[in-house]
Amino acid sequence: MTSERRRFIRPEASNLLDYLVVDEQGRQGEYSMGRTLNVSEGGILMETHIPLPQGQQVMITLGLGDELVDVMGRIVYTTYSAGRHQNGIEFFHVADRDRRTLDKYVKAFHNNFSGEDGGKK
Repeated sequence: MTSERRRFIRPEASNLLDYLVVDEQGRQGEYSMGRTLNVSEGGILMETHIPLPQGQQVMITLGLGDELVDVMGRIVYTTYSAGRHQNGIEFFHVADRDRRTLDKYVKAFHNNFSGEDGGKK
């Protein structure tokens, strides 16, 4: 049995995104689109058509409802399933405005599936 290491609840969500991989020297690499499989305050699981290099930084623009959120993250793991690559991204920079939008989205999504109180009765 595996132990859960995540600090944040990650509700399942499918949202479009675009991403740009950045290497250790700050050079821009792969730019493409993908989608989220789940989203939390601290990271996302995103699905892509190509594998992404573990440990690299990635600039992501998430489409959350009618809003766009820009985040910087690090690719912490990559797996392959059903013809798609799944990439675990841990955020390390989110601007204040984007943080508020992200938090509001995650809270609303969680409330929709756990009851209005977030399952805290």
